[in-house]
Amino acid sequence: MSIERRNFPQFFITAAAPCPYLPGRVERKVFTHLVGPDARALNTQLSQGGFRRSQNIAYRPACEHCTACVSVRVPVNTFDPGRSFRRVLRANSDLESAVIRPQATQEHFSLFRAYIDARHGEGGMAEMTVLDFSAMVDDAFVDNRLIEYRHRDSRQLLAAVLIDILGDGVSMIYSFFDPDHRVRSLGTYMILDTITRARRLGLPYLYLGYWVRGSHKMDYKARFLPQERLTSQGWVLYREQHSVSS
Repeated sequence: MSIERRNFPQFFITAAAPCPYLPGRVERKVFTHLVGPDARALNTQLSQGGFRRSQNIAYRPACEHCTACVSVRVPVNTFDPGRSFRRVLRANSDLESAVIRPQATQEHFSLFRAYIDARHGEGGMAEMTVLDFSAMVDDAFVDNRLIEYRHRDSRQLLAAVLIDILGDGVSMIYSFFDPDHRVRSLGTYMILDTITRARRLGLPYLYLGYWVRGSHKMDYKARFLPQERLTSQGWVLYREQHSVSS
């Protein structure tokens, strides 16, 4: 057996399960493992092909008769925040960010638990234990980082995001924040801040995950324009919500 054959990742497909985004539909996923010395390079290649990472698994939808999940990435050098985004940046100008080693703490888990209970109590992550959370943050063979957002004066932890550094961008894996500070729009703020971070790193893209047409909780991703969406013809640039430029 050749080296190339031995190193080629094996892909698997899940059984059908209820779709978490669109009622009455079922989902299936194709997935592979991100382990070993090739995990970082493979993470980039699979992200370019529409995969997402969860712990040491890379996956993408493989649903029959449905293509609602669309991979989205933002070209950071042409992104220009509009008036509403600039308001979010001003509202959070009293926060400081720090890039830390991706190692979960009780403080992180308490913030995550408050976020899940307030925003996603019926979702698939509602049953996550502290060990599950630690595995999500700690266990990875890829180049990942945890970014904390604290109030400048009180040092209170208000938000955090787990990111991957790819060969051509930054991928936002999972973010969570204090639900008592809803007026700050912390989820939006972390995306805006990570766009700036990718630009500073000299990386062209911010990978936002899946935008799901018809899913209210995924609508926010369509606001970050211009953006590229992965289609059967490859990545296509959208400058407005309903316009396309090849």
